[in-house]
Amino acid sequence: MKKVLIIGSPGSGKSTFARGLSKTTGLPLYHLDLIYWRKDKTTVSKEEFKKRLADVLGKEEWIIDGNYFSTMNERIRHADTIFFLDLPKDKCIEGVKKRLKTKRLDMPWIEEELDPDFIKFIENFDTKPIYELLNRYQDKRIYIFRSHQEADEYIKEFYES
Repeated sequence: MKKVLIIGSPGSGKSTFARGLSKTTGLPLYHLDLIYWRKDKTTVSKEEFKKRLADVLGKEEWIIDGNYFSTMNERIRHADTIFFLDLPKDKCIEGVKKRLKTKRLDMPWIEEELDPDFIKFIENFDTKPIYELLNRYQDKRIYIFRSHQEADEYIKEFYES
């Protein structure tokens, strides 16, 4: 495991899992939100985002945390291992609520209040295109977690092995 992709709905625990996996494996961690967003809540251009992502993908080792479906196929092609946190929508919304007003290493700002549009995005988050994409890559190691407990157990087992 040298090139790892962690995907899932916002609030599913991708960044928390990514930090744990990075700490356990020693692999460098890159958060797509930090590659795409600026501190003032504006985004870099599509060209700049693709350049920054290409720089990471060109490295020998990495963990990339984030969805961004528009570049998911490219990231999966480069990855050897994919973790998909496919948690129930209510757990994801709960996750977003828990992190309000908290400084996070994976975001360039502190979220002060719930964004109704963001909650709708989570409620409408469609996993079907992700599963369809993953089905094309049977040569990859793919792990699907349906609870935080499953993700935590993986980290614990990996650490103990």
